[in-house]
Formats: sequence, C-alpha cells, structure tokens
Amino acid sequence: MIRREGARSDRWLPIRLLVLVAIATASNACSVRRMAVEGLADTIAGEGASVFATDDDPELIRDAAPFSLKTMEALLLELPEHRDLLLSTCAGFAQYAYAYPATDAEIVESSDYLEAEALRLRARDLFTRGRDYCLRALELRLPGVRDALLRDPAGALDGSRREDVPLLYWTAASWGGAISLGLDQPGLVADLPAVRALLDRALALDEAWSQGAIHAALISLDALPEMMGGSPARAREHFERAVALSDGALAGPYVTFAQSVVRLAGDRAAFVDLLDRALEVDLERDPGQRLANEIAQRRARSALEHVGEWFPDDTPAQTP
Repeated sequence: MIRREGARSDRWLPIRLLVLVAIATASNACSVRRMAVEGLADTIAGEGASVFATDDDPELIRDAAPFSLKTMEALLLELPEHRDLLLSTCAGFAQYAYAYPATDAEIVESSDYLEAEALRLRARDLFTRGRDYCLRALELRLPGVRDALLRDPAGALDGSRREDVPLLYWTAASWGGAISLGLDQPGLVADLPAVRALLDRALALDEAWSQGAIHAALISLDALPEMMGGSPARAREHFERAVALSDGALAGPYVTFAQSVVRLAGDRAAFVDLLDRALEVDLERDPGQRLANEIAQRRARSALEHVGEWFPDDTPAQTP
C-alpha cells in the first residue's frame, strides 16, 4: 500500500508543481503590475504638474490636461490611498477649472451670458471634484477632519504640520473656487469658514509657501462683503504681501486685486494700472510659473477690453 500510494504521489507531482508555478507566476504578475502602477502614480504625482506649468502653449495644455486628469483618476481606482496622487489630482482639477472654463466664462460673459453660465457651472463642478480628492487625502492625514471642518473649523486643523501646507492650500483653493462660482448656493456658501480655516492654518505654518500663493488666495476671500467675513483692508495687505513674496514675478495677484477689490471700489485709474502691471510681468523670468502667468495675463487683457463697460464715469474713487 505504501508503495502504491507513493507511486500515485509521484504520478501527480508534475501537475502539482505546475499548479504551484502558475500560482507563483500569477502572484509575481500582480506584484509587477502593482509596482508599475505605483511607479507611474509616483511619477505623475511628482512631475506631472511641472510639465504643464512650464509649457508655453496654453491651448496645448487645454487639450492635454483632461487625459492626464483621467489617467490620475484611473490610477486612484487602483491606489485609493495614494496621498500624493490624491493631492496632485485635486490640484490638477482646480488649476484646469480656473485656467479654462472659469476664465472662458469671464471672457465671454459680456457677449454670451448663457454660455458664460454654462462654463461657470462646469468650472464649479470641476472645482468640487478636485476638492473631494483633497479631502480624501486630508482624511488620510487627519481622520475625521472633513466633519470637523464643518463643525469647528478653527480647531479642526490643529494636528496639521508644515509639510501639510500644499494639501491645506489646494483643499482651500478647490473648495473656495467652487464657492466663488456658487454664491447663490446656500449649501456651498455655508462652507466658507472651512475654507478660511484651511488658508489661515496654511498661512500660520508657512506664510511664504509657493511665492506667497496663500496670501494671493486670501485676496479673493477678503474681497467678499463684510457680512461674509471679508475686509478690503485685509485684502490689500494680502495683495501687498503676495507681491513682495513673489518679488513681482507673478501676474495673478495684480489681476485678482484689480478684479475683486479695485473694480468694486470704482477706481478706474488704479484698476488699469494694476492690469498693466500684470501684463508687464516677464513670462521668461520664472519658467515654473509660465502657464499661471499666461492665464493671468489673458484675464488682464480681457478685463482691459471691458473697462468702458465697468467704469462709465471716469471720476476715480478711493481704493481701499
């Protein structure tokens, strides 16, 4: 009996070995695939944004960015807790929303209001989509923070550190972008304290991050009516600090302050001067900000074309 059982074992041994080899091969294939996916995710999260930021053709980026964003989303299906990729996807959607549909809406508004409304709605949806990726990343860093931001914004971010500043900023930028295009939506406007808390915490942790980008974002927030927590005086302080930290190399702060504060104050001369200063920014001075400066200058040129509509009376007003 022992010999016959031994014979049967020997007979089935090759098949058993084949099964083991197949299992091992499948496991290795899965491991190799995951390594490839993780490598691609790391590359895109680390370098993808800089490729777009330095390009000198905004229309090429307009066409290419959607494919890149969908690739990021596909990778996140495989790696749902890849924090750097979540952040890059959030930032990508926010930048695309601002650079294209939101900017296009501003440019066509005077000639085609319905088209402008459709573009604003699309931009708002893209901002919201980006925000949700940032909030997922923030939850991985600070579990429970999403609910905490809505309940107690001021205390929700106490556990954040300096290395969290990019995540705090892009969460606020995407969330704030959605709110700015949905001021008629009470559910969105109610989230403004969370956006301010994110930016205030980022500012406290690293005021100079990304050449004063946090101050630049706070210009728009403080340009809101006082009943919504805004302050023209604070907006000016943030503008001046953003210009100082960027050494005047960024066009965005000039355009934002002109559009959100000076235009409402009715100061035509200051408005035109700020937009002219934005157009004087040398695109070659900082290649890493080339695309951002191109978009800001596009907005500046469009705004200058409508000066007569916004300032029918040439009498200058006092700018805050």
